[in-house]
Amino acid sequence: QVQLVESGGGLVQAGGSLRLSCAASGSIFRFNTMGWYRQAPGEQRELVADITSGGSTSYADSVKGRFSISRDNAKSTVYLQMNSLKPGDTAIYYCVYTATYAGGTYWGQGTQVTVSS
Repeated sequence: QVQLVESGGGLVQAGGSLRLSCAASGSIFRFNTMGWYRQAPGEQRELVADITSGGSTSYADSVKGRFSISRDNAKSTVYLQMNSLKPGDTAIYYCVYTATYAGGTYWGQGTQVTVSS
């Protein structure tokens, strides 16, 4: 079992910044991918960004150049730095952990990000 605890969401004006954090605990495997999905009201959950334990990253086209994902493997923590936020970024952001070889995907409880115009 893996537990994920997210923090850093909130309300910000358009053009502002927020930093999300997600700390994983429990049965953490060395090789894994951690990332962030988001879900806006009435929309499907979508991948925002993810990062492997080796440091490879991927981003949704809509956030490239504005968001940056990073991780601290020693702390089993992933971060999402969100800059130049837009109202369209408003959503619940979920942290996700996937063990690369052992299998298993775990989700955080979600943190609300609201961007006002």
